[in-house]
Amino acid sequence: MTTKIATETVPYELVSGLEIHVQLNTKSKIFSSDSATFGAQPNENISAVSLALPGALPKLNKEVVAKAIRIGLALNCEINQYNFFDRKNYFYADLPKGYQITQDNSPICKNGYLTVTLANGDEKRIGINRIHLEEDAGKSLHDQDSKYSYVDLNRAGVPLIEIVTEPDIRTAEEASALLTEIRQLVRHLNVSDGNMEEGSLRCDANISIRKIGETAFGTRCEVKNLNSIRNVRRAMEFEFGRQIEVIENGGSIIQSTLNFDADKGTTSPMRTKEEANDYRYFPDPDLQPISISDEWLAEIKSAIPALPKEIAKQLIAEFGINTSEANMLAEDIDLYQYFNEAKTTVNNQKSLINWLLGAIRGLLNEQNIGIKEFSASPKQLATLINLVDDKKISQQNALQQLLPAISANTDVLAKANELNLLIVENADEISSYIEEVFAKYESQVQAYKNGKKGVLGLFVGEVMKLAKGKADAKKVNELIIERLK
Repeated sequence: MTTKIATETVPYELVSGLEIHVQLNTKSKIFSSDSATFGAQPNENISAVSLALPGALPKLNKEVVAKAIRIGLALNCEINQYNFFDRKNYFYADLPKGYQITQDNSPICKNGYLTVTLANGDEKRIGINRIHLEEDAGKSLHDQDSKYSYVDLNRAGVPLIEIVTEPDIRTAEEASALLTEIRQLVRHLNVSDGNMEEGSLRCDANISIRKIGETAFGTRCEVKNLNSIRNVRRAMEFEFGRQIEVIENGGSIIQSTLNFDADKGTTSPMRTKEEANDYRYFPDPDLQPISISDEWLAEIKSAIPALPKEIAKQLIAEFGINTSEANMLAEDIDLYQYFNEAKTTVNNQKSLINWLLGAIRGLLNEQNIGIKEFSASPKQLATLINLVDDKKISQQNALQQLLPAISANTDVLAKANELNLLIVENADEISSYIEEVFAKYESQVQAYKNGKKGVLGLFVGEVMKLAKGKADAKKVNELIIERLK
């Protein structure tokens, strides 16, 4: 309520930029061969490098650099072909070295942008200041024991990129759209799984306010470790209202780091905000600078697949589907790959799209699974769709009986035969069903002849029941009309 009143009475605007941490999906860590997989037992994926034992030296994982370049190119960034690592010095229990290896003065990517589409169709271009490489810290556990805190160093050294936007965001919706699109991009490019629940994608939001028309920035507060797109919106909306209330009551904003309470939907201070000089950055003497050759950069660039927006445009042009349908298919990389495999076998590719975005999407949602876990392979689904389009099986029987019976090695046509689902082509048999229905509904037959055409659906439905779905509804419809004449 506070936010609503304040924003109605005083014309303030939100000014925000995001710092998005993306865990790269490499098999090993950024500076060691330790496994970077999620879900291991505490302190299972560690070594002398992760523990920062004396004499242990880091060695850069080349794949980390390649993945950073991939997302940088997708975000229209300049690639800094000569860059290096720095030490960011601070003490915390889950940071064994007493510093984090990151990039300060020389990030691998810079000066990019991403254009996002808002709910009303408007587009907003948001600048990308930089993307830099760094290692993750470990994890402190404060709820395992009443007297002690525990430290799990499995995450220490896991590779991260940090995407830092310009302060171009003016609404919580813009922040949400940006974060949603970046999550789609990192998944599409196989850079990260983008799983916010597991911490693969985390977000800090820098938030300030100013009166509309002003150009100077206000004092910013940073809300740390937002772990869902919904919480980014909620934190931003609350903090916008809180800062307005402070200013309107004659107070001033103190630059600080804030925590977001997801249960209450409120922010609270963690500490005063550190400045860059607090970290005493300097180049890491144990790591050589990164030199990216023109040849390697060109190789990475040529391997980048078409991006979701390009795919959506192509789908609209090729199949005449609407923007919403095209985006649904283009933005789900697994679904789009499934489509590409199935379309080589299916006779009607538009039918395939309709099935994937309609019946199949409904089944996936109902079972709470992704297309990768779907029981039917792309080739099997294509065969089933061909049977329906060729009027060899009804769509109802295909969905309700044939599809659930398909497993890894199922021959779809053989299974349809086995289940006795193929459409009956015998006109005499259909005619006998029609006569049976007419006898049962004599008054409705007379009503039809008197002009009540709406009862035709009743006749078709009853004949289809007698045929157990093994009839072509269109053909049944035509035969009934012919007989009624």
